[in-house]
Amino acid sequence: MAESSPLTHFNEQGRARMVDVSDKSETKRTATARASLIMKAATLTLIKEGKMKKGDVLAVAQVAGIMAAKKTSDWIPMCHPIALTGIDIQFTDNGVNELYIEATVRTTGPTGVEMEALTAVSAAALTVYDMCKAAEKDMIIASTMLVSKTGGKNGDFHRQDV
Repeated sequence: MAESSPLTHFNEQGRARMVDVSDKSETKRTATARASLIMKAATLTLIKEGKMKKGDVLAVAQVAGIMAAKKTSDWIPMCHPIALTGIDIQFTDNGVNELYIEATVRTTGPTGVEMEALTAVSAAALTVYDMCKAAEKDMIIASTMLVSKTGGKNGDFHRQDV
């Protein structure tokens, strides 16, 4: 039998487990994540002007990101199913060749929503790629990161380099 690990995602046998959060206090929690796609200027223009053949790329990507955040525990094995209280996805760009996707996810509960925010921007980015691949196959999904999180016993986090 393996020694007990100080890492909470492992059981006494050293095998992965879903952490028991039943004794953790409920707090308001938020997380914001960001992803970017690098593409040709012409592709970004088609997206912004709503002229991509498959339809309104940003509207579909927004819905995909929201749906993905709600289903994070179906994708990531050790994530808890969480009752999300809010999801907001926004799009900006650098005016040249890069689209930015930012998702903010909220809940009140015993565990954080970082994975839900990261899943939201990942799914939204994949949706943009899917809807635009006929116009450009060499887009790059890049720089997926947690920007900030609030709540919980570990306190707040705010990335300094964005």
